[in-house]
Parts: sequence; structure tokens; C-alpha cells
Amino acid sequence: MSTLPEQKPSGRVSALPELARVQRESLRERVYQEVSRNLMHGVFEAGQVLRMQSLADQLAVSVMPVREALARLVSENALEVMQSRSVRVPLISEEAIEDLKSARCLIEGELVRIAAQRLTQESLNELKQLTEECEAAFAALDESCAAETSLLNYRFHFGIYEAAGSKVLLPVVKSLWLQSGPYVRTAATIYGKNPNLTAIHHHWALIEALEARDADRAVAALHEDITQSFNLIRKQILEGGLEA
Repeated sequence: MSTLPEQKPSGRVSALPELARVQRESLRERVYQEVSRNLMHGVFEAGQVLRMQSLADQLAVSVMPVREALARLVSENALEVMQSRSVRVPLISEEAIEDLKSARCLIEGELVRIAAQRLTQESLNELKQLTEECEAAFAALDESCAAETSLLNYRFHFGIYEAAGSKVLLPVVKSLWLQSGPYVRTAATIYGKNPNLTAIHHHWALIEALEARDADRAVAALHEDITQSFNLIRKQILEGGLEA
């Protein structure tokens, strides 16, 4: 029986540098995902300045992965660089309202059309639960509920979109939501200030259509949901209640 020749230790551990690179990449990605999540959930307000050192302190990381994550988000039009070289969430603009509304209706409508045939009853029940929670949050008529309702709104929509199972369309929607987060939060704030406005009846109409497997009606309900929020923001701008 042959044996392998004895290997002499080289005195060099080749795995350590590779592990260090993987770890650094993972940290940068985690910072990116965390800031992205907060943008999509409407945690940040339009015009809010994001300071690297402050974010690094909150995330308990060095400034470098924060800088890289913010640069990536700038390239994705989710953030913008100011003259002072600081980074902020873009301001609300009428041009972006129309652009985002059209793009979201187009892409998200297609995902709803696909999901209408794939959503399980369990998933539909979860959508109902999320809508009830959102309804209760809005009933408080508290301006501070904007972040909570924005998060619930995100979970509701992506509960549908993920059920569609499109590996091509879902990343596109996430990119649109990175840019839409401040608008969603602004719309939620407007709803919170106006008890006569209802924010979730389109969600119920969407659920009803999805339960009936009626894709056309579901897409129509989604379009009304998206359009109403952006139209409310535009109206607020025209009435001088919101800077653009």
C-alpha cells in the first residue's frame, strides 16, 4: 500500500488573505442592504442628509464600507451628492413623481399579473393581516405613524411581487422602491394628517381581485393605489404645502 509523501509546512497560510477579502466584501454588502432597506421602508425623509460617520457609528462599522455603500446608492439614483460632498435623500420633484409613477405601474403591474395565478391562500391571508395592521396604524391619525405604515406597505407589496417569482423584474422593482421610499413616506404623512382620506381601500380591492384570480382587476387596483399616492403629493406641491 502506497503512502503519500510527507508534506513539509510552508510556513505560509494562504487562506487568511482570501478570508479577509470575503469578510470585507460581506460587510460592505451588509451596510448597503441595511441602508437600502431603510430607504425602501420610508425611514429616511426626502432631503435628509446622511452623514457617513453617524451611519458608521449606528451600524458599528468603520467609515469605509459606509462610504462604498453610499456611493453605490448614488449610482442607483437613490441618493445624491451635494456641493458640500455630503449625501442626501433626493428632494421631492414633480418630474420624478410622473417618472416613478409610470415605471412602477408598468413593472409592478406585470408582477401582479403573474402573482395572481401563484399566490397561495396562506399568502393571501398574510396580505389581509398586513392590511388590517396598516388600517389600524392609520386610524391613530398620528403623523409619527408614517414610518410604520410605510414598512407595512412595503411588506404588503413585496409579499405579492415575490410570489411572482421573476428573477428579472423583482430587482427592477427594488431599484424603483429605493427611489420611491421618500415619496411613500410623504404620502403616508399626508394620509395621517387627513382623516377623510383612506389609504388602504385599494389594498382590499387588490386582495379581492387576487383571491378571484382576476389579473386585470388586480392590476387596475394596483395602478389606482400607486397613482393615488403620487397624485396626493403632487396636489400638496401645487397647494404650496410641500416644497419641490
